[in-house]
Order: sequence, then structure tokens, then C-alpha cells
Amino acid sequence: MAKTKKFTITLQNQPGTLAKIAKTLGNGKVNILALLGTAQGTSGTIELVVDDARRAKKALDGAGLRYQETAAEGCELRNKPGALAQQLEKLAAKGVNLNSICATAAKGGKKATLIYTVETAAKAKAATA
Repeated sequence: MAKTKKFTITLQNQPGTLAKIAKTLGNGKVNILALLGTAQGTSGTIELVVDDARRAKKALDGAGLRYQETAAEGCELRNKPGALAQQLEKLAAKGVNLNSICATAAKGGKKATLIYTVETAAKAKAATA
């Protein structure tokens, strides 16, 4: 399992707000690996996983954007039916409680990417040992 960081940013739900964040990270040479966004009313939240957390923090700080940083785990799975269930069953068997999860795969690709945060990092480490 690869250790990574998840950034959570609360933003105004209006045209161009997410584009500004994406541009800020792009200008900082930060690649977004995973993104999940939700909005309700006038505000929203995005969760990002990036290729370089240090550069992301520098870019977000430089733009005056407030964020929450959370430790996360990432792994690659075979892109086939049942692979996600098999990985999640391993975590559940060790008593790992997920707080958030994001999975993605390209159609026809051989690998899928799974990124998740857990209740306790120690439990996740024990589950993957």
C-alpha cells in the first residue's frame, strides 16, 4: 500500500471555482490523481489526491486556499469483477473501518486505483501486512 495524502477543500458553488483550484495546482506542477466533488446549495467540497503533497500544499497556501490534509492509502487492483470486493473483505476482516473511498479505472485498462482513508492508520497497516 502506498501512503498518500487527501486534501479536502470547501468552496463556493459557483462557475469557475473548481477551475481556479485546478489551475492553481497545475501551475504548481501538481498532478491530480483522484478528485471527488459534491455541492449543496451555495457551497461544496472537493477531495483531491495528488502526485506530490508537498508541492500541493505550497500551491494551495500560495493561493490562499484553506484545506484539510488527511493521511490516505492507495493501491492498484486488477481491473476485473470482484477485485474491489476482495480488497475490501481483507480490510473488513482486520476490523478496518473506512472513512472515505475512491476507486477508478479506465475502460479496458488492466489496473484500477483504490484510495481510501481509515479510522485508524495502524489498523490499515495491520490489514495490509
